[in-house]
Amino acid sequence: MANPTTSQAPARTKAPEAGALVTTRRKRRYTLLTRQDKLLILMMVGVPLALDLLLIWGPTLASVVLSFTNWDGIGPVTGNNIVGLKNYQFLFTGYTLFWPAFSHNLIWLAWLTFIATPLGMFLAVLLDREMRGTRIYQSVFFLPVVLSLVVVGFIWELQYAPNDGFINNVFGLVKSGKLIDWLGNPRINLFAILVAASWRHVGYIMILYLAGLKSVDPSLREAARVDGATQVQTFFHVVLPVMAPINVIIVVVTAIEALRAFDIAFIINQGKNGLELLSILIYNNSLSEASLVGFGSAIAVVLLVISLGPIILFLSRTMKTLA
Repeated sequence: MANPTTSQAPARTKAPEAGALVTTRRKRRYTLLTRQDKLLILMMVGVPLALDLLLIWGPTLASVVLSFTNWDGIGPVTGNNIVGLKNYQFLFTGYTLFWPAFSHNLIWLAWLTFIATPLGMFLAVLLDREMRGTRIYQSVFFLPVVLSLVVVGFIWELQYAPNDGFINNVFGLVKSGKLIDWLGNPRINLFAILVAASWRHVGYIMILYLAGLKSVDPSLREAARVDGATQVQTFFHVVLPVMAPINVIIVVVTAIEALRAFDIAFIINQGKNGLELLSILIYNNSLSEASLVGFGSAIAVVLLVISLGPIILFLSRTMKTLA
């Protein structure tokens, strides 16, 4: 009989090597995406990104580079065209139209922010109460949005005409002989144009905010009503905080609309005589007979910085608040 202590032990199975484990794990991996799916996703992401770089960031970087030159748009850019900061120096100290245009853009921004945008939000709140004829009111207020600013400019140019315009006639200024030149007087023409621009902007903000109000959970308002909150308190303490993402969009849209304003002011009187804007100065220097592409690019860079500054600051603070 064999000694149990000397009996043959069962053979140990050899541990697989690390490479074999990796191979086994790789074989076990699977994906729901085929090569065609991955190619489609790459196209969906890559094509818009390439177009964004080509059509937006490419010209933006080109404008920054050209702002340090005196290039006139003819021929290649050479070392002789480089002037350093002279364009910016002349822009801030010697160009008499810059600061009036800058102040007009700020007035435009303030008007849309504190008058036109709150009015659009107020109309959205009223229409959200499902009053009779809500859809008709929505269509009437939204109708100017589908019109281009060029058409809006022509419409309001007819309204503001001194002799045949609707405004002077409805107030009896034509019969009394006390005509008001709404678009020719540099003291009031900017505010007259702001009324015309607000006519379109109010409807745009109304639709955006109304869509946000429709997405608010009705149970929140019901709970506030049960707690005894008034409609005003419910809006400012319940609805408004919930709509923080929509508020961000509205602020960004308002800033962009104010700073890129061009069409309606250019249609009226080519952006002169009290209607100077930074966008119009860019056009007059870069694309008109002046052919000062380098100097116009410097104005464009200043407008770019002005546009990005408040938007980035507001978005960063809002995102921190939401986090």
